[in-house]
Amino acid sequence: PAKKKDIRDYNDADMARLLEQWEKDDDIEEGDLPEHKRPPAPIDFSKIDPGKPESILKLTKKGKTLMMFVTVSGNPTEKETEEITSLWQGSLFNANYDVQRFIVGSNRAIFMLRDGGYAWEIKDFLINQERCADVTLEGQVYPGKGAEESEKGKNKTKPEKAKKKKDADKKSNSIKEDNRATKQREDL
Repeated sequence: PAKKKDIRDYNDADMARLLEQWEKDDDIEEGDLPEHKRPPAPIDFSKIDPGKPESILKLTKKGKTLMMFVTVSGNPTEKETEEITSLWQGSLFNANYDVQRFIVGSNRAIFMLRDGGYAWEIKDFLINQERCADVTLEGQVYPGKGAEESEKGKNKTKPEKAKKKKDADKKSNSIKEDNRATKQREDL
C-alpha cells in the first residue's frame, strides 16, 4: 500500500505516475495516437498496378510520415539552398501538400511529409525544377533537371549499394582465379 503524499511533495516521477493513472481509462481517439500506435490503413489491392511497383509503395506509405532528400544543383551556399528550397516548399504548400523542410548541408535538404502517399507526386514536382540535382526517396535516387549529364541515368540505387556489389564481384573473381591456380598445381 502506497503512503498518501502531500501534493506539494510530489516530484516528476510521482506526477508521471498520476498522469498514467488518469489516462489509463481515457478513450483516446485514433487520430490522437502517435503514428507507431495507430493501426495501418487497409490497402485496396484493386488500385495496385502490377506494372508499377511505385503504386504499391504509394499505398503502403499512405498516412505515414516519410522523408525525402533533395540536392540543389550548382555549388550553392547554405543560404541559397534555404531560399531555393523555401520557394519549392511554398509552391507545394500552395498545391495543398503539407511539407516541412530541414536544411542538412550546403546543398541538401530534407522534405518531411505527413502523408507519404503523396511522396511520388512531390518527387515529380521537384525533379522538374531547374535547380534540383536529385531527389532520394525510399532508397532510389531520381535525377532532376539540374543534374549533370553524367548523372542523368534513369533512377538508380544509392552508390553504396553499387559499390558493395562491385566489391563482391571482385572477391568472387579472385576466388575463381585461386581455384584455377589450385587445379594447375594438382595437374603438375
